[in-house]
Amino acid sequence: METLSVYVPKLVTNKEYIASGHRACSGCGEVLALRYVCKALGRNTIISNATGCMEIISSPLPETAWEVSWIHTLFENAAAVASGIESGLKALKRKHGYIKDVKVVAMGGDGATADIGLQALSGALERGHDFIYVCFDNEAYMNTGIQRSSETPFGASTTTAPSGKVSMGQHTWKKNMAAIAAAHNIPYVATSCSSYPFDIMYKIEKARKVKGPSYIHILSVCPTGWRCPSSDTIKMGRLAVETGVFPLYEIENGEYKMNFDYPKLRPVEDYLTAQGRFRHLTKEQIAEIQQKVIVEYEKIKMLSSRKKGK
Repeated sequence: METLSVYVPKLVTNKEYIASGHRACSGCGEVLALRYVCKALGRNTIISNATGCMEIISSPLPETAWEVSWIHTLFENAAAVASGIESGLKALKRKHGYIKDVKVVAMGGDGATADIGLQALSGALERGHDFIYVCFDNEAYMNTGIQRSSETPFGASTTTAPSGKVSMGQHTWKKNMAAIAAAHNIPYVATSCSSYPFDIMYKIEKARKVKGPSYIHILSVCPTGWRCPSSDTIKMGRLAVETGVFPLYEIENGEYKMNFDYPKLRPVEDYLTAQGRFRHLTKEQIAEIQQKVIVEYEKIKMLSSRKKGK
């Protein structure tokens, strides 16, 4: 296995910017990912947070788990609010000459990113605002009852795409948000997973240094919606990567780099059969998913092997 991400564990801060005592579910991979993101961002951060799991569990009035500047936005406008904050900081800098190095960050779940908030995100990326957008992808609208999103994987059973006699669950393939973000010709795009803390921190720290927009897509394991034991959170994320279901890679100025390249992928069956949301799948459907995973994984590998300008 080739590993390109480098983050020295002993240099990780022991400061926490999302406090304990939040209301996340047992085994929540998303709040783990959020914790790692905040560690890499540091204190000088302003976060625009869309409605969703991380907003709900962190800010029950009159309490808050946030140790950085934070604003709750609607489902659809986290990127638009971040754009306004970033523009306001630029105006203050022009007027006063110096503003502390503050990074603006927008956050949303898969629904707030790939569905409801896609227009605002696309506009912010196209305009070139200096901010980071982080998508915490738990592959459904988990906060409101496990409804399907465009990031729900093919075959998964949700409350609005249930498996049964007339349906096999989600019938469309997962939307490739990393590719969509990269199509805006932004400086930095990356994928990561809640089971790989140092990979997350490495990529967030890298994005923080970028001038211009960055997009980080983090697969965030949700035991509640995925129908798996809360003790299997880390295992599920690693299986997603090791089977090739969710490759970890970066796109810097259009150039792809694989972060974890396995000589031989584990069969997707190892990943699918460990989750209740896929328990209805037939061998033929699992074989179809396996073929799709191989094709998409090889596509990323091919793009990663290309050198810019050749």
